[in-house]
Amino acid sequence: MALAGEVGLRLLLCPLSPNIVVRTACCSVGTVFPVYSTFKAIEERDQNEQQRWLLYWAAYGTFSVAEVFTDKILFWFPAYYYMKFAFLVWLQCPSGNGARHLYMNCLRPFLLKHQRRLDQIVGLFYGELNKFVSEHQEEFLFARRLITGVFESANGILTSSAHPREGQDIAAIEGPHNQNQESESGHDD
Repeated sequence: MALAGEVGLRLLLCPLSPNIVVRTACCSVGTVFPVYSTFKAIEERDQNEQQRWLLYWAAYGTFSVAEVFTDKILFWFPAYYYMKFAFLVWLQCPSGNGARHLYMNCLRPFLLKHQRRLDQIVGLFYGELNKFVSEHQEEFLFARRLITGVFESANGILTSSAHPREGQDIAAIEGPHNQNQESESGHDD
């Protein structure tokens, strides 16, 4: 186990490794571990952990929005994904308390300053979204029925292939029996 961890760390930190390795690590560290940690905090009803991960998601979401606009430029910097990986670890690390620091010093002051305008924008957005959904209720119901039907059909196919009915599916695979084979098998009894 220690050897696998060492190999993984060397592969991640190797400057010649392709970006796909460090990008995958960023995705794993940025979302997979926090999703599971959030799940545990919710299920265990741990208020401190819930607040910790809520702050993380606020910081991560803000970073993700900023990254949408800057990724095309920052992508060209050779150490960009390594810095992103380190930043994501810093956000999560309890000893660094990065998410809380970013929230309290940057995000919270900005949101408090612009809260009234943001509330208006969010209210307008939700109003338009509700109007859109109510105007297109029939289409949403059709899409729901379509998707449900596809999943039910796929489930039926998977279930029937996993548990074939006796004789019926086997006969379809073997094909029709010859009269000679049936009469020969009748004589053997």
